[in-house]
Order: sequence, then structure tokens, then C-alpha cells
Amino acid sequence: MSASIAVHPHRLLPADPATRAIAESLLTLVEHLPILSPHGHVDAAVLERDERFPDPATMLVTPDHYVTRLLHAAGVPLGELGLGSEPAPPREVWRRFCAGWPLFDGTASGYWLRSELVQVFGIDDARLTAEHADDLYDELERRLGSPEFRPRALFERFGIEVFATTDDPLDDLSAHRALAADPTFRGRVLPTFRPDAYLKAHSAGWAERVDRLISVAAGGASGYAGYIAALEERRRYFIAHGAVSTDHGAATAQTLKLDPADAAALFDRARAGDADAADAAAFEAHMMYEMARMSVDDGLVMTVHPGVFRNHHRPSFDRFGGDTGHDIPVRIDYTAALRPLLNDFGTREGFHLVLFTIDETTFSRELAPLAGFYPAVYIGAPWWFLDAPDAMLRFRSAVTETAGFSRASGFIDDTRAFASIPARHDAARRVECAFLARLVAEHRITEERAAEIVVDLVDHAPRRVFKL
Repeated sequence: MSASIAVHPHRLLPADPATRAIAESLLTLVEHLPILSPHGHVDAAVLERDERFPDPATMLVTPDHYVTRLLHAAGVPLGELGLGSEPAPPREVWRRFCAGWPLFDGTASGYWLRSELVQVFGIDDARLTAEHADDLYDELERRLGSPEFRPRALFERFGIEVFATTDDPLDDLSAHRALAADPTFRGRVLPTFRPDAYLKAHSAGWAERVDRLISVAAGGASGYAGYIAALEERRRYFIAHGAVSTDHGAATAQTLKLDPADAAALFDRARAGDADAADAAAFEAHMMYEMARMSVDDGLVMTVHPGVFRNHHRPSFDRFGGDTGHDIPVRIDYTAALRPLLNDFGTREGFHLVLFTIDETTFSRELAPLAGFYPAVYIGAPWWFLDAPDAMLRFRSAVTETAGFSRASGFIDDTRAFASIPARHDAARRVECAFLARLVAEHRITEERAAEIVVDLVDHAPRRVFKL
């Protein structure tokens, strides 16, 4: 039996032998560096409790919208993939996945899945077929039941040094506190302040959430002033528990600077249920400006992930909820939208604004020029639909000629799938080596300089940009 392509030493490296040799040399410098994951969506409680992962389907299929969306497109109902109030039994979900495995050829998710199944779990990927589904399920179940596959053991095996979660502003962060106090746990698990649910006045339950925020954290203040004070207080609480950044999944990148009296009037209308869609959009744009102001004051890195039409298929959202595979990228504007924010804060010392996109037309047109002028702006790594090998190469080519290498954030895995983390970081490192090797082969940079750059991209950049 031939070795799996998941362990082929040349995977994702250039096909040309001479260029590949350069890439291989660069890869030796970064292949085994610790993983820095300053943005992701794994719950800190997974590590704090250190309980065995559930069955293979619940771990690898059901929560991964990259997987469920493609199977759904092939005609598999989401309920048969473990979603909903009455999901299919996990073994049946796994059978569906194995039968649909050929659908993932050529996809980024297929690359990660193959890598984690082979490299993390020791599975023979040639047996990923409907015929062998039950045997593989049983094999994975046995592995998941052993101590070396518990979350903390995998965390150490993966070589993770920094691991950020994404958290509601009112989370008590007890899991983070417990991990920080546990002398047996090595690694930094950092909370990330994610205030979207408190900034989007059009979302269901917004007023109730804001009421609770003010009652918990405003220190007796009320109204708009209490709302601002409460957000500032919760940011301080997160910083005290290790946070280095805030994250914003805004619909757009729009920012707006309002007079405090006008902002208060808009807040009161929204809280009373009298705001229309334009009011809600204006309020969110103003609060994005306010989040930047707060970051200037308290030092938290501000990351912005706009440009997604969330929950595109309403029947699926009504039945299965969000993050189930039907979020779709849309066009996005950064240049005009961010001008109010950047006019006031774009040159402020210590302010870091990391801009992500899944509209790759903005790579060279907007993000690279913005990062190439404003000291505060950094270009976020390819995200979501774009954190795939070819898209990462397009990104690096598109932004480097204008902004160079120093204005990039470093890779972020943005994942809910814990076992895929090493595969994602390995892919990013190989792509960076492939790109730099081409520049060396074309005599555009020296191999010595490429060696310095690749270490910076993998290790120094995320430490610098996210203030690690």
C-alpha cells in the first residue's frame, strides 16, 4: 500500500524541482515552530474540563460547516448530518460522510480532513469509503477513548503555544481563569472580546441583552452613557483575564462618528424598538468607531471580519440555527467605509486594526494600499472561504507588491474543529514557503532574506500584530 498523500513531503510545494528545493529548505525553518492561534472558535471549556471528545461524527462532521455545506449541496439533509433537535445517530452521520468523501477532492476542507485523519488519528485514508465506514468509526472511537487523544494531550502534541477563543462580553471567563491557575497546563488560552450581539440593534433580543449588560457592568450609570461604560468595563475584565484583541463580525466595514447626543438619541430609539433598518446600520457603524476609540485607550487589537451574508437560507436557519453552512460572501468596501475611523485613529501609536476579507477583489485594490499607508492597519490572513492553498497564494501575490511582508497579521485558523488546527497551520506554512521560493528562483529576493521573512511571517508577525 502506498503512503498517503497526507504525509507526502512535497505536498503544497512547487512542482518545479529547483524551486521546490528552495521551498523545502525554507520549510525546515518553520515546520516545527510552535502554533500561535490568535483567533479561533473552540470553547475554552474543552481544555478546562479535558473530557474525551465525543464520537467521530460529533467531533469531525456535525460542527464543521465546511463539511456539512458540501454534503448538503449533494443532497444530504442537514438533519442527517447531526444537526437539529432530533439529529441522526452519530454512526449514521459518519456513514453519510464516508459515502460523500469523494466530494471533498480538491477542496481545502478535504485537505485538512485527510491530514487530521491520517496524521492525528492514524487512519488509512484509502479506507474512507462507505464500505469501511463502520470499521473506521469503531477505530476512531477506540482512539478517542484513550488518554493521548484527550484535549490537553492533543494541545501539547500539536505544539500550541497561544490559543485564543471568542467570547461573549458577559462571559465570566471561568474556564480561562481555571486554565491560567492550573500548574499542570502549559500554554496560553486567551479570551477574545466579541461584542456583535450588543452592537447590532436590529438583531432579535438586542434590547434585552443591552439591559443585562448595563445592569451588570455600568456601575450604576444608565442609558447610552451606561451602555458605553459597561462595554469599557467588560473590556477591562477581559484584559485582566489575558485578552489581547476584540473581534467584530460586522455586516460591512462601515464606520460613523456621531455626536454623543445624537448617538444617545439613536440608542434610545433602538432600545425602545422604534429604530428602522437605517437607524440600526448607523448605530452599528458608530459603535465600530467607538470600538476603535476604546482600543486606542485600552490597547486591545481590533480585528474586523465583515462581508458575509449570514444565514442565507432562512428555512435552514429557522430549523437548525446559525453556522450551519449557508453563510455566503458578499462584496465589501473598506476605503470609504473606514475613513471616519482611520482619519481619527489610523496614525495613533499602539492602535492595531486587523482587516480580514472574503472578497478577494479587495486584496490589492483596498487592503494592501490601506496597510501600506496607515501604521494602524494590518492585513488579516485569508479567512474562511479563502484559507485554501490557491487562495492563500493569490492573497500573498496580491498584497505583497504594495504592502510588502511586514503588514500581514500572520496566519489565523479561525476554526471550531480542534483537530484540524495543525493541518491548517502546516498548510499556511507550506504556502508561504512556496511563494517565497518562487521569488528566490526568479532572483527577486535572496534565499537568506527569504529565510528571515518566512520566520517572521509564521512566528514574529502574529506576536507583533496581536501583541503576544
